[in-house]
Amino acid sequence: MKRRLTNLTTILIVLFSMTACTETLEKEEGSIPINPENWPLTNGGIPIEAEIEAKISNLIASMTLEEMVAQTIQPDIASITPSEFKKYKFGSVLNGGNSAPGGNVRAPATEWLQLADEFYAASIDTDKNGASIPLLWGTDAVHGHNNIVGATIFPHNIGLGATRNPDLIRKIGQVTAKEVKTTGMDWTFAPTLAVVRDDRWGRSYEGYSEDPEIVADYAGAMVEGLQGIPGTDNFLDKEHVLACAKHFLGDGGTQNGKDQGDNLDSEEDFRNHHGAGYPPAIEAGVQTVMASFSSWNGQKMHGNKQLLTTVLKERMGFNGFVVGDWNGHGQLPGADKTNSPACMIAGLDMYMAPDSWRGLYKNLLAQVKSGKIPKSRIEDAVRRILRVKFRLGLFDLPKPSERPFAGQFELLGAPDHLKVARQAVRESLVLLKNQNKLLPLSPNQRILVAGEAANNIGKQCGGWTYSWQGTGNANAHFPNGQSIWQGIQHAVEEGGGEAVFSPGGDYQQKPDVAIVVFGEQPYAEFMGDREDLKFKPDEGLNLLKSFRDAGIPTIGIFLSGRPMWVNPEINASDAFVAAWLPGSQGAGIADVLINQADGSINFDFKGKLSFSWPGRANQTKLNRNDSDYDPLFPYGYGLTYSDEGNLAQLSEDSGMEEQADLKNLFFVKGNAQGPWKLIAKTESEEKTVQDAPLQLAQELSIKSVDHNAQEDAKQINWQGESQGAILISGLPVDLSRETNGEMALSFEYRIDKLPENPVFLFMESGDEKVTEIEIGKLFSKDSQGNWTKKEISLSCFAEAGTDMSNLSTVFGLKTRGTFSISFSKIELVSNQGEAICP
Repeated sequence: MKRRLTNLTTILIVLFSMTACTETLEKEEGSIPINPENWPLTNGGIPIEAEIEAKISNLIASMTLEEMVAQTIQPDIASITPSEFKKYKFGSVLNGGNSAPGGNVRAPATEWLQLADEFYAASIDTDKNGASIPLLWGTDAVHGHNNIVGATIFPHNIGLGATRNPDLIRKIGQVTAKEVKTTGMDWTFAPTLAVVRDDRWGRSYEGYSEDPEIVADYAGAMVEGLQGIPGTDNFLDKEHVLACAKHFLGDGGTQNGKDQGDNLDSEEDFRNHHGAGYPPAIEAGVQTVMASFSSWNGQKMHGNKQLLTTVLKERMGFNGFVVGDWNGHGQLPGADKTNSPACMIAGLDMYMAPDSWRGLYKNLLAQVKSGKIPKSRIEDAVRRILRVKFRLGLFDLPKPSERPFAGQFELLGAPDHLKVARQAVRESLVLLKNQNKLLPLSPNQRILVAGEAANNIGKQCGGWTYSWQGTGNANAHFPNGQSIWQGIQHAVEEGGGEAVFSPGGDYQQKPDVAIVVFGEQPYAEFMGDREDLKFKPDEGLNLLKSFRDAGIPTIGIFLSGRPMWVNPEINASDAFVAAWLPGSQGAGIADVLINQADGSINFDFKGKLSFSWPGRANQTKLNRNDSDYDPLFPYGYGLTYSDEGNLAQLSEDSGMEEQADLKNLFFVKGNAQGPWKLIAKTESEEKTVQDAPLQLAQELSIKSVDHNAQEDAKQINWQGESQGAILISGLPVDLSRETNGEMALSFEYRIDKLPENPVFLFMESGDEKVTEIEIGKLFSKDSQGNWTKKEISLSCFAEAGTDMSNLSTVFGLKTRGTFSISFSKIELVSNQGEAICP
């Protein structure tokens, strides 16, 4: 048993540091008063130990102010090199969703471990006789070690919520921790404890449930799985990593489900719903908490002292440290990402400053020296960070590659790990319909599997898989994975039957039964925000209807990051399964759908809805215990094979007026909008931009950058002598009406480097005729580094000879030599007199 704090002097130091800033912001501007006494108390999790606190005090006494400020900043590996890190010796680094060694999001594990060694060496270098403090490396291992090729990828949290199995959650945490250790990392930004109250939110699948009950049950289990159990020898031992409870607080309840939006709940609902997961996480010993991007009644959480300090640290007794989210500190009123002292004063201990670290460090140092940030507050922040590092035993560990499990890459996707993931898939599946007990299926028949999603492991894994958005992943990128089709094929053939995969549903010999797999494309964060819950792609519905019309019994398997309105698809299916985002072990679905060869049930359905299922597309806020609760399938619903599974014909009235396709919106949130594609092209190669960074030969490179939100823009860099181009292209469209209606092509951009040579804006018709306009002179008038907007009248292209009735490329930009420009939005807008014709 670890020794409890007994040293009176140390107690006084700690108590002083926890409360030293209470006079700085007696009344926060714009804050809503809260009642801390109504929030839960906890045991604080890990007791403060005198021995560790004495070490911290001695270390702080030896540190310069510069070294203390550096401990409170966390850059991203894509924006800092180990040599730069060595100069500052920051407290931590992270790899964001699109950050990886060499910019390759599918880099082998060996390169990750090598980079961990390089940053570690930089952090402890004492060439200048400074303090030697090892860094922490934080990563988003949110459904397994999901940045690493070959790792075990578990179902996303929405599926885990359906399992109702805290013991399984603990096992998943244990597996994830061990696989994270293989690459030399110390810290995962998990678990997400959001209670999702509006399913339009793009992060709905990161939440376990709409109800605080499941979130509270799972919080401690996942923390214990990742960190070990407090008070035992396995707490933060060689098999475990640091956990991070996030996002404090209220991210799942923003108005209209808007990511990073405003939560307007009363204090009571805010506490009871969104605060439910934090007391059990703290009592399980969670060492870090991440502040939310979101606001509560207009005040950004990154600057809410009442909640970060008074409630979390003082009332709940949390004695680890609070880390920010990706440049979230820059969203406070009057702040920017390099200048935000109010966050530190409010209780933020470590700034997540991926690309803003240089300016932030300079300003924080000046603000501490001037007294704008009290020295007691910076010392408290550093004490908390060092406390966690000492508890982890970081000062006694060798370089990452020499630590336990480091380099044991056979643990990535190890058989016993995959077994846990496959169990999680089985238990997460929710059976919504089973007409005439079609399921389970005998393997001894001809089974046709349709839908491109059936053989698409990337799609079944969803966002936060290798890259931030989870796009661009092929089956070959999952050496330890199975697609849903592969699992069904194996089970059917083992049982003596015949399995056929036909993405488009074609067949030569009529099957006995068909399985159609369809669902959402991968997305993450605000990229997944929606206006409603209507599932719109028709591929799945058309396949289901074609089989139904042919008299073929059909099962629908729906992949999604939230419940959605799919009444037509359910009607067209004889059986319907909500499979969520099951991860890399697609064979877990076959385990439940297909009987054993002798006819006995292999595994029954266990999943129960942790999110209520809508009966209309506009039922976006649909939560258990609501006064007007009217779901199609209620919270807790889920059939088993012993249940009567028949379902009457459902209404196919979505409850909404049909809306026109957004064909006028070409590029937003860092991505081309369907059906359009962003294409990069040089004289020697052409690639569709799905992941960034992307390099084409020597001429063209593309990476994601921030404008209004994390990675919501793309930066295009020309650097070669040969010509390079970017295009937004798709199937030909008719924009003649828009041209006659005097609409304009609008693009929001920032010049990062002025062009050496002429720059051409162009469009291309379906017959491959290109019409171009030279616009480089427009850029030369813009000041570099500032976002601006230009509108080019469509009539300019028509007058230049473009066939506006048959456009396959609606936006193109090409040049040669050096030039750098970032885009955040490209669309058609009504010409209000501001459009020009260069």
